[in-house]
Amino acid sequence: MSAIISIPQYKCYFQSGPVPDDPSLCTGPTSDVQGGITAAMPGGSWLGALCSGYISDIFGRKKAIMIGAVIWWIGSTIICASQNVGMLVVGRVINGFCVGICSAQVPVYISELAPPSKRGRLVGAQQWAITWGIMIMFYLSYGSSYAEGTAAFRIPWGLQMIPAMGLFGAMFFMPESPRWLARKGRWEEAHSVLALVHSKGDLDSPFVRRELEEIRQMVEFEKENSDVTYLELFKPHMINRTHIGVFTQIWSQLTGMNVMMYYITYIFLMASISGSANLLASSIQYIINVLLTIPALLFIDRWGRRPTLLAGAALMMTFLFANAAILAAHGHYAGPDGVAHTPAASWIVSGTPAKAVIACSYLFVASYAPTWGPVSWIYPPELYPLRVRGKAVALATSANWAFNFALGYFVPPAFVDIRWRTYLVFGVFCLAMLVHTFFLFPETAGKSLEEVGGIFEDPEGIRWVGTPAWKTRVGTRRGVGLERMGDADEEAVGAEKGVVRVESPDRSGSEEVGVRG
Repeated sequence: MSAIISIPQYKCYFQSGPVPDDPSLCTGPTSDVQGGITAAMPGGSWLGALCSGYISDIFGRKKAIMIGAVIWWIGSTIICASQNVGMLVVGRVINGFCVGICSAQVPVYISELAPPSKRGRLVGAQQWAITWGIMIMFYLSYGSSYAEGTAAFRIPWGLQMIPAMGLFGAMFFMPESPRWLARKGRWEEAHSVLALVHSKGDLDSPFVRRELEEIRQMVEFEKENSDVTYLELFKPHMINRTHIGVFTQIWSQLTGMNVMMYYITYIFLMASISGSANLLASSIQYIINVLLTIPALLFIDRWGRRPTLLAGAALMMTFLFANAAILAAHGHYAGPDGVAHTPAASWIVSGTPAKAVIACSYLFVASYAPTWGPVSWIYPPELYPLRVRGKAVALATSANWAFNFALGYFVPPAFVDIRWRTYLVFGVFCLAMLVHTFFLFPETAGKSLEEVGGIFEDPEGIRWVGTPAWKTRVGTRRGVGLERMGDADEEAVGAEKGVVRVESPDRSGSEEVGVRG
């Protein structure tokens, strides 16, 4: 959408009011209408994310993703054929429903398949793939902008069906989540999938046996609490995890990244860049987004989640406040028609200060890409026990899309009404998330999904909170050791991190206590 909203073909076709004879004078939809068009997709995503928990628990993670792909075809067909704003909004809502399902369940699917020491890297790879898709779509839209008439926006809207077809076909060859299979009592299939993804098919691998036993113990324990609803997430023992997962997604939106992704062309219009130069300059942020996600893929399991989130919040806050200061000190009001007949581009700055705004915008994206971008999708699936994971991640993801919807609608009117102060709003949000993350977001890197529960259930920690977040550490060394050695040397590896195995009084087997690493 960001590459299309500024081209004359789109503006004239969806013009609010009479269409002028000169296409260059088209102002397009009003800021409120454009906000509604943009927000339609995250609005549908919010609903899709909430429904995804039920779909995933009934049909499985794999089939839920395939259902999402089919829904995308339907929405894309309607969008491509749009004759008016209403039809465009309906198509985007349907597409959003697909995005909600897949954005909630793909991280769950990957997390339940991945070994602990590589989980962050693999879920982060999903975010990296998304950045590639955004960049490719932007350039396709840029190239199509030179086409005559409505083909300028219908071509990219039609081409977006192709990846969904590829996803649907590829999922036939992918295994189902072993944890979902185990929960359904399909133990032989779960064992086979664990062996396939962790030991090249070796059913007797020590690590596979250990993982299967941990899953078995967790499933048996959770049978006592099998009737799970969303209300389970708000009970005292679960509310802290729920609030962390939900706020991870909320803060990801309140960083202000959507200002860059959806409306970057407006920002560069304010920096005195227009026409094709605007689109080319805007495209650089997508390249930065792709390239700077790579460090997260390589090092996120070594760095840990907490330091990455804290550093990202501090850097983004700095560049947002810098942009606000530059625009306030060196810019001026562009008038009610805005820059280049775009009312949302309501402020103008030129010369060296304009270059500084562009530089801070790029640096902001460079701060988001290796931090909150991938970690906001890696982190929530790691927080919850199996019985609630599907619904819990769905709830967290729905919060992401609810705020995405609100911001998609809010930003164009905000640029019209409060102008440069929009940056101040997002800068304050980044300050708030920095403080919140430090005090309440624990480290989960390098721990099995079952071990993460030990952080929140630590008997020596704070009631209903567990181990204080600032005392938690990355457990990569332990995770790698267990993957290599399995049960035989688990006690030796655990002793290095202060983990003691004791007999469980309420179920067979043993459990780990005192996990703080």
